Order: sequence, then C-alpha cells, then structure tokens
Amino acid sequence: MQAQETKAIFNQPWHELSEQELVQRLNTHLTKGLTSAEVQTRRQQFGANELTAKSGTHPILRFLLQFHQPLLYILLVAGAIKAFLAEWVNAGVIWGVTVINAIIGFVQESKAENAIAALASSVQTDATVVREGVKQQIASTELVPGDLVLLASGDKVPADLRLIQVKNLQINESALTGESLAVSKTTAILAAETPLAERTNMAYAGSFVTAGQGRGMVVAIGDQTETGRISQLIDQRTNLSTPLTRKFDQFSRILLYIILAVAAFTFVVGLGYGNSWVTMFEAAVALAVSAIPEGLPAVVTITLAIGVSRMARRHVIVRKLPAVETMGSTTVICSDKTGTLTENQMTVQAIYAGGESYRVTGSGYDPKGEISAPHHSHERAAADPNSDFNANPALQACLIAGLLCNDSHLTVKDGFWSVVGDPTEGALLTVANKAGLNREELETQQPRLDSIPFESEYQYMATLHRGGRESGVRLPRASADGRWEAEGRNQENGAIQLSQSLNTIYVKGSVEAILQRCRQGMDQDGQLVGLDPAEVHRQVDQMAAQGLRVLAFASKSVPTTQDAIDHPDVASDLVFLGLQGMIDPPRAEAIRAVRACQTAGVQVKMITGDHAATAAAIAHQMGIQKHGDVKALTGQELAQLNDSELPTVVEDRVVFARVAPEQKLRLVEALQAKGEVVAMTGDGVNDAPALRQADIGIAMGRAGTEVAKEAADMILTDDNFASIEAAVEEGRTVYRNLLKAIAFILPVNGGESMTILISVLLARELPILALQVLWLNMVNSIAMTVPLAFEPKSERVMQRPPRHPNQPLLSANLLKRILVISVFNWILIFGMFEWIRQTTGEVDLARTMAIQALVAGRIFYLLSISQIGRAMAARLRGQAVCIRDAGAIGLGIIATVMLQVIFSQWSVMNALFSTAPLNSMQWLICLAAGLPMLLIAAGVNRFDPLD
Repeated sequence: MQAQETKAIFNQPWHELSEQELVQRLNTHLTKGLTSAEVQTRRQQFGANELTAKSGTHPILRFLLQFHQPLLYILLVAGAIKAFLAEWVNAGVIWGVTVINAIIGFVQESKAENAIAALASSVQTDATVVREGVKQQIASTELVPGDLVLLASGDKVPADLRLIQVKNLQINESALTGESLAVSKTTAILAAETPLAERTNMAYAGSFVTAGQGRGMVVAIGDQTETGRISQLIDQRTNLSTPLTRKFDQFSRILLYIILAVAAFTFVVGLGYGNSWVTMFEAAVALAVSAIPEGLPAVVTITLAIGVSRMARRHVIVRKLPAVETMGSTTVICSDKTGTLTENQMTVQAIYAGGESYRVTGSGYDPKGEISAPHHSHERAAADPNSDFNANPALQACLIAGLLCNDSHLTVKDGFWSVVGDPTEGALLTVANKAGLNREELETQQPRLDSIPFESEYQYMATLHRGGRESGVRLPRASADGRWEAEGRNQENGAIQLSQSLNTIYVKGSVEAILQRCRQGMDQDGQLVGLDPAEVHRQVDQMAAQGLRVLAFASKSVPTTQDAIDHPDVASDLVFLGLQGMIDPPRAEAIRAVRACQTAGVQVKMITGDHAATAAAIAHQMGIQKHGDVKALTGQELAQLNDSELPTVVEDRVVFARVAPEQKLRLVEALQAKGEVVAMTGDGVNDAPALRQADIGIAMGRAGTEVAKEAADMILTDDNFASIEAAVEEGRTVYRNLLKAIAFILPVNGGESMTILISVLLARELPILALQVLWLNMVNSIAMTVPLAFEPKSERVMQRPPRHPNQPLLSANLLKRILVISVFNWILIFGMFEWIRQTTGEVDLARTMAIQALVAGRIFYLLSISQIGRAMAARLRGQAVCIRDAGAIGLGIIATVMLQVIFSQWSVMNALFSTAPLNSMQWLICLAAGLPMLLIAAGVNRFDPLD
C-alpha cells in the first residue's frame, strides 16, 4: 500500500467513532480479534510496531566533529604553513594542540553518553492480545492495526488503542500529556475537537496502566502513534548554534581578518624597504603564527570541561561542552511543573469537617506534619499539635474514611517515603498518619468485607467494614500520644475493638457524586445534623481556588448481617464526613531557586499539561508571576493566536497550561523570535520537540523518558529546579572565567605581534623567535591560564542581569584592556631585548631575558585578575575578604616558574629554543621589569572588572 494510503488509515478521528464504525474501518472483530492470516497480511502492509531507529553518530565522526571550530581551523592552517616551510617541529606542536583539544572534547562527550546510559532503564514490553478468540502474549513489536489488546494494572500500553471495554481503568499519561495524575478511562464517544489530554476513550503507546482492566483496538503503531508523531517533530528541529559558538565564530573571523591584514601590511612594507619577497613572506607567516592564540582552544575546552565537572557535582550531566556556557547566558527558563517545580508527591493541605476548616503542614508522603485550625493558638499547638483532631469527631471520621477506603500503601526506604499505588490515596494515608492513626490497628478492628472499586461512571469508591457504631454516637477519640481509644474497648491481648453492633460503609469520591447521596452531615460533637450543600460548595470553591484537588468523604451504617455491597447500597442515606484538598506542592528549594533566577534577571515560565487552576496555584506559591499576574494561558487560547501575535503574548505571560507538544514547540520558537536565550525543561515524550528546539534542553534523569533525554543538552540527576539555578550560576561563572582566559592570553599575542611587526618595520633583529613564540603561546599560556578555569564564583554572579544575547565576546572595555596590556608587553619584550643586546651583545641572552621578563609580568597580571589579587587589593583598602579555592592559581604559578627555569637553564632547551642560562641578578632584573604590571593591571581593572 502507498505511504499516503497508509497514513490516511491511521489519521482517523478514532475517539468520535462508535464500536460498529471502529470494527468496520479496522475490519476486525470485537471479541475474537484478528485471524493469523490477517495479522500476517497487515504486518507486511504496515511493518513492525516500533519507532524508526535513528542511527547514532559513529565514534570516528564524533571525534572528527571536535575539529569543527573556527579557531581550530586557524591552527590547522598554521600547522600546514609550518609543514610547507619544512618546520616540522613547529607544525607537529601546533597539530598536537588541536588533537589534544579534540581528545578532551571527545572524552567529555563520551562520559556524558555513558552517564545517560547508566540512567536509562531498558524495559521489555509485551502485549496480551486476543487473536482468533484465543488470548496470547506477544512482543509489542508484533502488534498490527485491528489487534484486540487486553490491559491490566502495571501494563505499559503497547500501541495507540481505542478502548471498547473498561473496568476501573486508570492510565498514567504524564509522559505524553503532562497530566500529573492518572486518567480514568471510559468508552464513551467524544467530540472530534476533544484535546489529546481529555480523550478518555483512548490509550496511547508508552503510557502506564495504574489500576483496573480494559480492552482496546489497535488504531496506530510505530511512527503513526502519538509518540511516533512527536518523534518526527524532534527531527524537524532547527539546528541552532549556542551563544558561545556564535560569539567564537565572530571572534575568530575578526581575529583572522586582523591577522591577515597585519601580515599583508608587513609584507608590503618589507617589499618597499627592498627586501626579497621570500624573506617578507616568511616574516609575514611568522607574524601570523605569533598572532594566533594557539593555546586558546585548549584552554576554552578545559574551562568548559571543568564547568561540566562542577555541574556534575550539582546534579547536572552535560552532554555538549558549549551547553555549559549557554546556561550562563539564559534569559528565560521554561520549566515543566510536575516533579521539577513540585515534589511529585500529592499532599493533603486543607480539610473541612464538622463545620471547621483545617490546614495541614508537611509535604510528600513523610508523616511529619500537623493538623490545626486557623484559629489554633501557638500555646495550644505546642502542648498538643493535634488537639483539633482530638476535639473533632467529624475530623477523625473523615480521616478514617480516607485511611480505610483505600487500596494503596506507603513504603519507606533509606528514609524516603513513597506510595505503592495511586498518589491521591497515598496523600490520604499520609494525612491520617499525621493524626496518629494506625492503619493496621484500624483494619484489625474493622476488617474490610467488600468494596466497590472506583469507576469514572460513578466517580466514587466504597468499602464495607465489619464493626462501627450507632448513628449519632460519639466517635472514638485519639489520645495525646496518637493511640486509638474507643468506647467499650477490649484491652485483652492489647487489641482494641469497637462495638460490633453495626457494619460501616466508607465512601470517597468527587464532591458532586457524594453530596447527591447525602442528607445529613456530622457536627464537631459527632452528632448528625442537616447538610448544607451551599456551604460545602463554598468550601470546595475556596480549596479549588488554591489549586487543590478536592475529594469528599461519607459513611453509612448497615446491619452486621450485610457482608457485601453494591451501588444501590450507597445510592442514598450517606452521612457527609468532610472534604480533603490536596496538591502536588512546590519544592521548598525550587521556590528559593526561582527567586534567585528572578534576582539574576532570568525569567521563569511554567509550561505544563496540567490543569490551569492547579498550574496557577503552584505558580502563585512559587512567586512565578509578571506584574503580579499568574493567570494561566491554556492550550485552547494559544491555538487561537497567530504567529505574529504569539511572541508578544508569550513574553507577557508566565503560566501555560494544558499545552500540547506542538504548542510547547511554538512557545519556544516564539521566545527565540523575541531574541531570548531559552532553556526548556521536560521529562515526557511530549516535551522532546521543545527540548530539541530550545537553546538548552534540560531533561529529567529520574522521571524522564529516554526520548526526552536523547533530545536534551543537559540532564538533571535529581529532577530538581534548584539544580537548574545551580547550572545557571555555574554557566555564568564559566563565562567569566573564559573572559579572564581571553583577557590573559590575547595580550601576549598582541605584544608578540607588535614586537615582530615593529622589528620588521625598523629592519631590526627579531627579539623573539617563532619557536619561542610557540612555547609562550602554548606551554606557558596553558600552564598559567588553566588555573583561571578553577576560579570560584563571584558573590555577585546571581545579582547581575543576564548578558544580552547579541553582546560580542570582546566588549569595548575588554578590547581596551587587551590593547593596554599588549602595549606594555611589547615595551617589556622590545625594551628588555634591546637593552640586554646593546649592553652585552648576546642575542640569545637578550631574547631569554625578554621572555622571562614577559613571563614575570604575566605572573603579576594573573594575580591581578584572579580572586587572590582582588582579595589582596581589598585587604589593602581595609576590607576583610575570604580567599577561597586559591590552590589552582598557586600551583599554576609554581608550574610556570619551574617550566621557565627549565626553559632557560637546561642545556637541551638552550639548544632547542636558542635560549641562554641566567644568573641570579639577571633573574631579579626580569622580576623587577615585570613589577609595573601590577600598577597597569590595577588601572585597567577599574574600567573593566572581570569578577
């Protein structure tokens, strides 16, 4: 079949079709499924149920791509020129630097890939199908359209299915839709315009069944599934370069133009002096080589690699080296909500029972926390944190209902609490634990006899328990230590038993489903009173305004002879016990991180597939707002905006809810169109296209899908927004250290170039030879510059606004700094050389002392731009400054001194580099000649501080 026809088959509005239409279009059977012959035919027609594999980059190609940098192009050309001139030592050294640089980048990326592989969990997916009326288990890759698939709790949905039968079926679709809670499924026909996240009669490939059972017909496989469609969006991503690569491209081009212009000028002037063209060509090449900062690419790579290591210690894995600096230039962070900004653990925060409202402290499934009314006094709370619980039987009953009408349980491992089952039920267990209730003891007193599982059709769950009490009798009380006390209890063998006069039905569900079955409620004394639905709805509205998901609770007493229940048993005469409002609360550290990002001038926007009210409530709690507005813009509203309107709206809004994958991609593109540098976080398949499009894509290491990790540039190993703030901080620190490296390296090249240029123009002997230039530009520069990569962050790093994306790498002040220091270096080299040559007549000694004086000046300059120099200057001004992590600078200076001693004092180096040994006085002269650098650097630091 042609590709268009195949695509047309899959592109059907399956959610609006009846079962008869479904069977007709898929040519299958509702109960027997497909025959073996039909399966074989369709497998040949549609292929395997798997996404088209994307071949990874071959290691050799990945290594060669490390040379794809403009500065390295310059080095490779310089090496080629040296090789053409038969200067093989020089050529070998230059090429050696480029290879070392490539190896560093290749190893770092390989380490990142290994870390990602370690995070990945390979899960073999099987599918249970009915073919020819026989149930069988097959590999998910063997599924074809029309297959009848059976789903059960714990299954991974193997393909896109149209559901035809469900029983308490709930599916977690967060990886695809962003919905934080499991979705209850139905078989009802839906309108054609129903959004993806609300298509309750569909099950999508890659989602997980959390409860219940179901049957569905395969309507899409492989690349035609919703997951496959998103994979295609990823491939359409525009290949954007990072701010660092763009700036280095521009810097390299400018540098290349300057070098070529100066070399050409030298060549022309030399010819004018009557020199031969061969001599001037070699002089021009020597000048060009001296102007090229051979050590800069290696230093940049090492600086980025150190930034990668620092980020790894702060729970961030970096896949591409330039991504380190990109985080530092980020202007907007688009963050997912669930698990990144929030705990990803449902928590009860508000309770209404007995006519009283209560607040609950604590977060997650950890039972630490308190329940108290707003009027609860501090003295009373200190005496008994749960005194309100002890005083209100209705509150007790509401919590017991949530505890016993529950199919989940909590576990604790290494001090970390988690829920096995539904997160909502986990929240109910936790709040009961906070009140001191013991589930095992209660289940011993009131064992479950029967239950009605939750079904979306009815919107409630009910359980029948043996034991209970007469209506209107005071409920048991909890003592101060949280132990359960009951009227007529039996202390024999330590067991606590309730009156067995009646059995009890506990019901939990939606407010609408519970209220319509209740005529009475319970007051603070445990007495039955008439129910006021209007007041209950007012309390529900208040909780909903806070973004809380609200559940209602009720009970009913039945005779002890009844040991089973059905829907008619809970159709009426329930006693309303109360409401519990819960939410996935924001992480405390994420709130601090958002505030830090905003202080640093980085906008934070929430983009989620969750409900608008929930998203707005979390944004309000976290302080994510603009001009005081946290109103969420929904996916439906986004769809109505055209491409010209979208950038302005996106810039003004901070919360986007119920957003589809294509819309996340549009949001990122709109922000980039406004000139923003966008960091995008996500964990689901639905986030992958936006992760790939963003300037920096950040995936979750724990909860993230492999598709999201593959699309990202960074991976958070702790899934925490606070780590993103740490990455921004480290990225800014890396950029400042890179600027220091540039400000340190380029003045040497400037001084060398000026020395050679002026010597040629004055027809004087060169004060420094080409091989000596290579020593200074590579060995000496790397030894002294690499320590700058270890410089700690400035105290003010997160108090400044982000750099403008179009700000050049070499600012006006930085260019002034480079020029001033270059002039001083030229004076140092040229002056020392001429003085020693004229006073001693020894050219090798003059060149050696010129180089050593230059290195002495560089040491003083290094101190001036490092935190050691800033701390020393502050102490001279009477300010107490703590010097941190200064070891790298100290080691760099020691290594430099040792190398320079070898450079001039070892006979082998004398022969190789045409140097001469120095005596003590000559060493002191060189040191003294470099001292003025301190004054020069102090003056430069005033108009161009590098902290």
